[in-house]
Amino acid sequence: MDELPITLAGKTKLEAELNHLVKIEREELKISISEARELGDLKENAEYHAAKEKQGIVEGRIAQLQGILARSRVVEVSKIRSKKIVFGATVHVFDVAKNMHVTFKIVGEDESEFKDHKISYSSPLGKALIGKEEGDTVIVKAPKGDIEYEVEGFEFVD
Repeated sequence: MDELPITLAGKTKLEAELNHLVKIEREELKISISEARELGDLKENAEYHAAKEKQGIVEGRIAQLQGILARSRVVEVSKIRSKKIVFGATVHVFDVAKNMHVTFKIVGEDESEFKDHKISYSSPLGKALIGKEEGDTVIVKAPKGDIEYEVEGFEFVD
């Protein structure tokens, strides 16, 4: 089983979600299922079937999160010393086509969130940025065509 890198913030967020699902969602579902059983015939009991379906979804997510956390290796980003962009870097780039400055943080697959400018190290942009230095030009292949970025700088902060 390969270890996958994750930031401390990403691990904390996943652990919080897992804790919520186990301690709150799971317990509320037990009560809902118990109450629905008391309503009688389970074959035609919509509340019971809805609660059981939700229970399956919650249990699936719990198992998924446990698997992610089990194979994750926390990378302490603030301790990284590198002259090149690596996992955990906060990268400042200039989008040539849009004529604008953008900042991305390179994170693990399970913590990426493009709207928060957190990109996975395995995404096309993440792969293109890793190994680059300040001043390098990066071209990312995208469905709408190539996107050109100029690396303005990077830092390692948690």
